[in-house]
Amino acid sequence: MLTEDSESADRIPVFADVDTGVDDAMALMYLLASADADLVGIASTAGNVGVDQVCRNNLDLLEMCGATGIPVSRGADGPVASPLRTAEDTHGPQGLGYARLPSSGGAVTSYDAAEAWVAAARAHPGALVGMAVGPLTNLALALRAEPALPTLLRRLVIMGGAFDYRGNTTAVAEWNVSVDPEAAAEVFAAWSAPGLTPPMVLGLNLTEHIALTPTLLTRLAAAAQSPTAPMSVLDDRGTRSVAANPLIRVIEDALRFYFEFHFDQGEGYLAHLHDPLAAAVALDPDLVQYRPATVDVEVAGTLTRGMTIADWNGRWGRPPNALVGIGVDAGAFFERFIARVGPFAQRLADVSRR
Repeated sequence: MLTEDSESADRIPVFADVDTGVDDAMALMYLLASADADLVGIASTAGNVGVDQVCRNNLDLLEMCGATGIPVSRGADGPVASPLRTAEDTHGPQGLGYARLPSSGGAVTSYDAAEAWVAAARAHPGALVGMAVGPLTNLALALRAEPALPTLLRRLVIMGGAFDYRGNTTAVAEWNVSVDPEAAAEVFAAWSAPGLTPPMVLGLNLTEHIALTPTLLTRLAAAAQSPTAPMSVLDDRGTRSVAANPLIRVIEDALRFYFEFHFDQGEGYLAHLHDPLAAAVALDPDLVQYRPATVDVEVAGTLTRGMTIADWNGRWGRPPNALVGIGVDAGAFFERFIARVGPFAQRLADVSRR
């Protein structure tokens, strides 16, 4: 029989940097639902919504998921060198679509998000997995404070960029990198030293294969043993979930907004789960196939600011500083997502009924 200590030793410490955000919330749920994950801290980044709303979303979500002991740290108010842009059109005015979480009353840490990155890495040297699925502002500031941070991490997973692929913010730029290109450039530069394990970078070229449909969402509710009404593009806008399970209701209300946004963009009645894929890769890198490359970020171009450029063939004469995701089995990811988050939602409901 495994003891509590041995179970803890088998869990992977993960530090999550998020701008919560519909898909960020799903990524946090995935980690909290995973027996092999030990979520040791959360850095709140300004991005999808302002940083204070991100903090509130993180604290309230942890409360709902019965995980109030996880520290949440507040990040910078905006990017390192440009004004903040947010994405309420994509994620809703409070970042979670139509979902409304009960207020937790929780508070952020006395130290900021950059300090939280460094403290977590020092507490778990060589073991910590960093997951950055928002603008890279906090991570860039952490690297300024502790340039040795890349040597302290087991691995880093970044959701950001678009490689040989269109952007979703400008013609060429992906949202996370576009919000703070200077921070992204600093992060890639920090991993350019010889001997470092390059970060795993999941760009739009990969994550847009992770397309959640109403059918998959119905399967998730079934895995939580929660009766619900299947979503349809024919439903009235803003139709609220009737799922019996409280967490499934939050998921469906958040994702309906996301479905409607993607539909209005001409992409279909679906939702790209960019950030949950990063959470899955943080725990199991083999879910994705990679190609090493030297990556840099355009910060000055009139038409190309925020573009991520991969030098696949070494023309710059610089060593690879990224493992760029180029292939994923979306079906395998969704099987894992449903198998973890569905029963997790059921367990939470069972506990609340006791």
